[in-house]
Amino acid sequence: MSRPPHSITVPDLAGRRAVVTGASDGIGLGIAARLAAAGAEVVLPVRDPAKGEAALAEIRRRTPDAAVSLRTLDLGSLASVAACGAALLEEDVPIGILVGNAGVMTPPDRRTTADGLELQLGTNHVGHFALVDRLLPLLRAGRARVTSQISIAADRNAINWEDPNWERSYHGMRAYSHSKIAFGLFALELGRRSEAGGWGITSTLAHPGVAPTGLLSARPELGRERDTRSVRVIRALSARGILLGTVETASLPAVVAATAPEAANGTFFGPSGLGRLGGPPAEQRLYSRLRSPEDARRFWRITEELIAERG
Repeated sequence: MSRPPHSITVPDLAGRRAVVTGASDGIGLGIAARLAAAGAEVVLPVRDPAKGEAALAEIRRRTPDAAVSLRTLDLGSLASVAACGAALLEEDVPIGILVGNAGVMTPPDRRTTADGLELQLGTNHVGHFALVDRLLPLLRAGRARVTSQISIAADRNAINWEDPNWERSYHGMRAYSHSKIAFGLFALELGRRSEAGGWGITSTLAHPGVAPTGLLSARPELGRERDTRSVRVIRALSARGILLGTVETASLPAVVAATAPEAANGTFFGPSGLGRLGGPPAEQRLYSRLRSPEDARRFWRITEELIAERG
């Protein structure tokens, strides 16, 4: 039995530009649609133009007068990130909201980005790090809210300090956790640097819980020829309203994190139901793996080195 989405209040976003990665389908599309419905001018940087056009059509179906447009971005390519950043800088429109939502999950074998980074680390964390760095002038001009979408996987496993690019060994789920912990540490360090430097940027975090998205579906380009057993179970439980969220409800924590007027640097939102797997969005306690400022500074430096080596 389907469930109505949990109700949230989104403030009027008229006059603000929002950039949402990973918005061509799933949770990212839900985030972009809610921001557009609240009056934001929404930019969807996408890798697949056809999927992007379908997303535009869906957002306009929900909100006929939505101001929404596409840009080209492949987070797995630092050259593409640089080009997207340059294009937005050339437009010179301040950015009021940036939601780093795009991600990949658990390819069965180690795969790499165009720059030789382990795919999950490169896409989920490094690509977003580089994008925020490129867009910093526009984010500062817009006194932006930057929301980083992490995962309940950031509450398990650990940062692989000895082999951050997973070159000596590979474990799909541990590498996924590693990428999401790294992204969470980035979000917290971004907030601290903004406060210290007077940037005017507020950095928040969100996680969607568990919902039947495409992350664990068949992805031949990731070496996954068929849906995982996990995603089949997730779909069945979600459809019956048992424990888990839906794609629509899973988008809500990031929407709240990106728009709630009271959200301060380091605020973390996720589902409030049993096990934080589904339910209405609410503020949550930071995962233990994200609480060390020294870890955040250390991985920030590692990320800068990974990018510099490929520059």
